[in-house]
Amino acid sequence: MHALRLGPGADLRAELEAASARLGLAAGCIVTCVGSLAPARLRLAGADTVLELVGPLEIVSLVGTLSPDGPHLHVAVADARGSVHGGHLLAGSRVHTTAELVLGELTGLRFRRAHDPATGWRELGVAPA
Repeated sequence: MHALRLGPGADLRAELEAASARLGLAAGCIVTCVGSLAPARLRLAGADTVLELVGPLEIVSLVGTLSPDGPHLHVAVADARGSVHGGHLLAGSRVHTTAELVLGELTGLRFRRAHDPATGWRELGVAPA
C-alpha cells in the first residue's frame, strides 16, 4: 500500500500518473480517495465531449487501475446540493482543498493497455509479472 496527499491546485489525474511511475507500479489500483475538486473534468460514458463542473465538488468515489501504459479512472463528485456526476477522470481536474489517496500494488501482476478492436478502446490486459 502507498499513501499520498495532494494539495490545492494539483491535477488529480496527472499526479496519479506521476505517482504510479515514481513508485514503479506494474499493476496498481485506487484503494480509496477523499477530497475535493474545482473544477472536475469528466468524459461521460460513450461520449467524446468533456463535461466540466466548476465546483467546489466533494469526491465521493474514485476507482480505477494504474499501469505503466496509463490509468483508467472513474470518479463521482457531489455538488453543494448533493447532486452527483460521474465519469472518466480527465486531466485538468484540480484539487480544491485536499485529496487523500491510498494506492494498492498488486505484486505478481503486470497491467498493460492495448487497443481492443472489439471495443475500440485501449483495454486492460493482465499478465504475470
